[in-house]
Amino acid sequence: MSGHSKWSTIKRKKGALDAKRGKIFTTIIKEITIAARLGGGDETANPRLRQAIVKAKANNMPQDNIKRAIMKGTGELPGVSYEEATFEGYGPGGVAIFMEVTTDNHRRTVAELRHLMSHYGGNLGENGSVAWMFDKKGQIIIDGKAGDEDTLFELALECGAEDFESEDGEYIITTQPTQLMEVRDALEAQNISIQSAEVEMVPKNLQKVEGKEAERVLKLMEALEENDDITKVYSNFDMDEETLADATRE
Repeated sequence: MSGHSKWSTIKRKKGALDAKRGKIFTTIIKEITIAARLGGGDETANPRLRQAIVKAKANNMPQDNIKRAIMKGTGELPGVSYEEATFEGYGPGGVAIFMEVTTDNHRRTVAELRHLMSHYGGNLGENGSVAWMFDKKGQIIIDGKAGDEDTLFELALECGAEDFESEDGEYIITTQPTQLMEVRDALEAQNISIQSAEVEMVPKNLQKVEGKEAERVLKLMEALEENDDITKVYSNFDMDEETLADATRE
């Protein structure tokens, strides 16, 4: 791959920016509800729902919460009607920002995102303005201590992965989005412990920012992550190792 997301690395190393469990649960519940609404409540026949349930369990979400979210999606229980949308724009230094949103009030979300982008030196763009700078890929993360790199590389390819890289003490396995769970299951069947498995927007190339611009980019990304309507946010920024180290320091 041309350039893995530095923001994804920062989030993993900081535990999703020390996000409160309430925000994590809210995001996952929205995803389960929409997945069940679109593809039904049977996780064996609904890969998107299964992926959301796996993430819920990884975050220790109670089974009752998962069940209620599914039932709200299938209409067995009353619930809020959510809408999915994407927003695009540019941050400080001209870095590309791509946001995935789940909201019950589109107008409110637009206003909030426009305010946040402007406040931190960015601006919202038209649909398609930055999407072309990213590829949609499955990303499986394995701890670098999980095994020998060459052995894991061969195993990943045998399981259907299309790329394998070692970066920052982790192994990053790339798949087609539709094959993410299949490759994940195949690796787990070989007793490989998975840290995360997500469909992500992977930047094709990275754009370097420095000094104050780098600081403003990180502040903007953190502010966007904290917004309740944003489920995922991606950027193509790159910065020097010292700034990255400061960003990931506990």
